[in-house]
This record gives sequence, C-alpha cells and structure tokens, in this order.
Amino acid sequence: MSTETNTEARNLRKERTGIVTSNKMEKSVVVLVERRVMHPKYGKFVKRSSKFMAHDEKKEANVGDTVRIMETRPISKLKRWRVVEIVERAK
Repeated sequence: MSTETNTEARNLRKERTGIVTSNKMEKSVVVLVERRVMHPKYGKFVKRSSKFMAHDEKKEANVGDTVRIMETRPISKLKRWRVVEIVERAK
C-alpha cells in the first residue's frame, strides 16, 4: 500500500463531538454523543444519543468537557475511538 492511499484511508475515519460522562478508568473516557433525528411519522425532531468509550492517552479529559473523538482500530473489547482534542472545558 502506498503512502498516498494510506493517508486517504485515514482521512475517511468517522469523527464525532460529544460530552464526557465518565473518566474513572485508566486512559479511558465515556463520551455521550447526541444527534437530532426526524421522527418518520410525525416529522418532529427527536434527540437520540450514543455512548462511546474512547482512549485518552494523557488523561486530560474531565467530566463535562466537550471532546472530539475519532474512529480507530480496536484498542480493547469496547474501545474503538480515541480522543483527538478537547473542544471546550467544563465550566
């Protein structure tokens, strides 16, 4: 595989922005990602949420912080995401 196709594949990785709900683990955080989906019958927007376990190497993220996470190779049984940056610190 050439380096050009390797970097293209890395750029296709999914990214999500969410709020840290737990940082009690070693080098791991739980991130809650909310999205708005239109109800198929009533047309009203409904909030849907997903929880992702993300790898936080430097243990910088705290509960309440808004973080950006990126898809990565499986790190453990449940971890397939890693923290890219802390967008906003909790107040």
